[in-house]
Amino acid sequence: MAVTARIARRAPPTDEIRSIDICVCTFRRAHIADTLHSIARCAPSPTLDVRVIVADNDDTPSARSLVDAAARDCRLDVSYIHAPARNISVARNACLDAATADLVAFIDDDERATEDWPRALLATLDETGADAVLGPVKAIYGRLFPAWIKDGDFHSPRPVWVGGELASAYSGNVLIRRESPPFRGLRFRSELGRSGGEDSFFFAQARQAGARLAYAPDAVVTEIVPAERARARWLLERYFRSGETHGLCLLHTDGAAPLVRARNAALAGAKALACVVMAGCNLAKAHQMMSWLLRGVMHLGVAARVLGGKRWRLGSGRPAARDATGRNNRGRR
Repeated sequence: MAVTARIARRAPPTDEIRSIDICVCTFRRAHIADTLHSIARCAPSPTLDVRVIVADNDDTPSARSLVDAAARDCRLDVSYIHAPARNISVARNACLDAATADLVAFIDDDERATEDWPRALLATLDETGADAVLGPVKAIYGRLFPAWIKDGDFHSPRPVWVGGELASAYSGNVLIRRESPPFRGLRFRSELGRSGGEDSFFFAQARQAGARLAYAPDAVVTEIVPAERARARWLLERYFRSGETHGLCLLHTDGAAPLVRARNAALAGAKALACVVMAGCNLAKAHQMMSWLLRGVMHLGVAARVLGGKRWRLGSGRPAARDATGRNNRGRR
């Protein structure tokens, strides 16, 4: 198992009170109440001072009454912010601007925190000395989902390790040292707030600035997968979009010189071809075949973004649009 390299950083005394701002961006989703209740049910600690920041991305403050009621019911310290724009980056940045705690966590408004969630993130942060800690998002499938989707568990994001280090991150379950130099003043790109990939690009920028990421396997949050996502097409579009996001990060880190673009596109194309061959070799096992096919589509997305520079909806010939929840074709924001 890969282990993030340790950094020389002093762990705080065990009796020191730590402040955490937990950020939740929402858009017309009643599940935000369940998310807040799950945060309130997390195991209390006398050394943790928790505040929740909710940024409502709707044109009108439609979530205010729901958020206020949930805060009263579960006795949470909640700060409500109206951040209208139908652009998830605007909502995320509003959370960062409102945060005052040393530590900032993000969780999505369709997720539920498990009992040990914030403590597990914090424990890994202190143990590794990392600048940010990522936790797992476990997809919960209904009984009507096809077996190949459940077996493949394609809706649960997985950490990507390169050379023993965590190479990417998402915003659905993460804890950040707000004043760590790579994150100080860093904001989500507004031009990606509708098309997608703003969180991946945010963490790619932080990593390029020297941020170290760690993984806390016990800091679990869960997400009930909607029935409309139980389709192969939805998954293909999601993975293609994920590949486009990775292509964007390559353009940022490697540069956009023609030869560099050509090299990265050729490498992605070769990987896509290899994945298609492996998919053909696993036709008898539906979830393994689909796993290879989705990986191939992801690499096609990388090549498309590196060569073309625009984000396209798979099979439509049109640039992709994204709703204000920040999801569109991706399960993760």
